[in-house]
Amino acid sequence: MSEEKENSQFQLTDTLLEQVELLIETQNDKELKRVMDEFHYADIAEILDELNLEQAMYVIKLLDSETTADILMELDEDNREKVLKNLSAKEIAEEVEELDTDDAADIIAELPEERQQAVIDQIEDEAHKAEITELLTYDDDVAGGLMAKELVKVYETWTVAGCLRRIRGQAKDVKRVHSIYVVDKQDRLIGRLSLKDLIVAKSEQKIADIYISNVDYVNVNEDAEEVAKIMAKYDLEAIPVIESDDNKVLLGRITIDDIVDVLKEEADKDYQMAAGITSDVEADDSIIQLTKARLPWLFLGLVGGVGAFLIMEGFHEAFSKYAVLFFFTPLIAAMAGNVGVQSSAIIVQGLANDDVKGSINSRLLKEMLLAALNGLILALFLFVFVWIAQGEANTALAVSISLVVVIIVAGLIGTFVPLFLDKRGIDPAIATGPFITTSNDIFGILIYFSIAKLILGI
Repeated sequence: MSEEKENSQFQLTDTLLEQVELLIETQNDKELKRVMDEFHYADIAEILDELNLEQAMYVIKLLDSETTADILMELDEDNREKVLKNLSAKEIAEEVEELDTDDAADIIAELPEERQQAVIDQIEDEAHKAEITELLTYDDDVAGGLMAKELVKVYETWTVAGCLRRIRGQAKDVKRVHSIYVVDKQDRLIGRLSLKDLIVAKSEQKIADIYISNVDYVNVNEDAEEVAKIMAKYDLEAIPVIESDDNKVLLGRITIDDIVDVLKEEADKDYQMAAGITSDVEADDSIIQLTKARLPWLFLGLVGGVGAFLIMEGFHEAFSKYAVLFFFTPLIAAMAGNVGVQSSAIIVQGLANDDVKGSINSRLLKEMLLAALNGLILALFLFVFVWIAQGEANTALAVSISLVVVIIVAGLIGTFVPLFLDKRGIDPAIATGPFITTSNDIFGILIYFSIAKLILGI
């Protein structure tokens, strides 16, 4: 792998971009390579993302495979797809041979099926080829799809002296040695080895005498989100992956950089879902793709608006006698939507972090008490305002009581829905979006006019 450069102060400026474009245009390869050598591969990827395809390909062809392999991993997905289309199967194979197996598998998985095998056939390192092929059999959202085959493992029967010799050889293929795993003769994971214990141990001692049997691990079919939760809970930089709980054959390891990617993708997905976008899209996607992602929830909002209209139309008699009620309708609907989103967001976040404990009933009771307290405080302020502004105590009382009830109901809906969805195996993030807002708007308006009609005797 290429040596990493520290460029924490890197900033892509128009001047730098113009310099790179000029060097490409004049084909000043020597100076262009010198400039690129000053930057970390992630910085070079940022530069290439701003160039057109022809310019980006020129730079990629100029740099060595070690560097361009790392650059490929950092490129924007759409740009990487374009670059890969312009590389031959042999050229892609040369790139992936410089990558760890998990990254290599990710690159190949992005290719059309007909090109995947062509690239694999061009990989010269047979061991690397076999490991990549194995990783491609796993889904992206399970531990097997995240793991890398590169790791440092030792056998319990080895002596300390023999272990140190063999570790030096294994470590050459591992970018970062987070842990040393101990296996038995059948390659089953039995523990981990502390580097400190290894250094201070006597040369003739057996690994079996100094290894630590307590080791966290995940099953190869474990969901990626569960892996992320385990690593976050125990502050792990890496975690070993085993074949099965019954057969603990060590298959690979997952490192924290892969988990960060999982968390980011999950956060992006939940954020889009909360905003009412049904599929993974980006700002640069086509109008058709963006429309397909947004339209379902926009349609739900339209249905909700029609429902609110029908409810309000049913209370036209109340409007004719107390027209002031109409002007508080947006306030009631907004408060219902806000409280519902607040409640659901807290629950969804708690479910994601495994912080939600206890029964649904206890959660609903807590939310009801919280909503009642908030509602009473807000209703008191609203009562005083309406009384002063309108001079009618009954109207002020009707609006204030409605606000308390609406806030309590919205809080209960915002709490119950994500818990219910989670129990049914549906992503609860859907509850923080237009679904909650729309449903609470409708219930809020219905409750508001029903209570107002009751109190005012309409």
